Amino acid sequence: MTSCSPDNPVDTVDADARGILLDLEGTLHAKGAAIPGAVRAVAELRELGWPLRFLTNTDSRPARRIRGELAEYGLSVDSTELFTPATAVRDLLRHTPDARTYALVSRELRAEIPAVADEEPYTHVVVGDCREELDYAALDGAFRAVRGGAELVALQRGRYFKRADGDHLDTGAVVAAVEYGARVSARVLGKPSFGFFEAAARSAGLTPAQCVMVGDDATTDISGGKAAGLRTVQVRTGKYPDQVLEGITGEADHVVDSVAELPALLRRS
Repeated sequence: MTSCSPDNPVDTVDADARGILLDLEGTLHAKGAAIPGAVRAVAELRELGWPLRFLTNTDSRPARRIRGELAEYGLSVDSTELFTPATAVRDLLRHTPDARTYALVSRELRAEIPAVADEEPYTHVVVGDCREELDYAALDGAFRAVRGGAELVALQRGRYFKRADGDHLDTGAVVAAVEYGARVSARVLGKPSFGFFEAAARSAGLTPAQCVMVGDDATTDISGGKAAGLRTVQVRTGKYPDQVLEGITGEADHVVDSVAELPALLRRS
């Protein structure tokens, strides 16, 4: 049941809410499988007529691959419903005249990023999941490009991500290294960036204040959603148990055991 404890003071979502923004990893799927009840929950949300948008900070794969993986879990997501850091960086660079990009990202995602250049001068340094490419020369190249005047752009800045074999260092650690060395702050494109939430809401003809953000991560889904003016629902799956131990949960407007309980919460609105 939906919790009505100190971390969940009310048991209905604001009646002005019109749309749902759903996190993916940790909320709809985890460790290579759909969260129990997630497929049915998404189907019920569609039956309720709420516009759905799916927001992910996954920065290692293009959107088409992510949609294919979701389909394997039984989750059908249209291309217009999915928002990723890769789509955000394409929008940014396509509207930047004479962009020249130093891309510290996966080989697969590199092909998705506009205006990648192999030599200076650079206008942007884009940092994403770079496990396959990261070495001292690549990191130093990013540092030198930023010192030369390029803007540092982080696809996201998560501390770690979860896999079936345990936790792994995430993009935020690489971003922090360049920030520290160059004494700059990165522009973040994925969650918790206001622009990321705003673009997803706008695509449904809504404002952030008319949407509910549902996710497992207090630092991106919940804090970011609240800062953008959304109502928030945190699920107790994914990163939630870790973050309880860290003492960084408790800001969400509602807390539910899993996304399977979301349709019932919305029906009470």
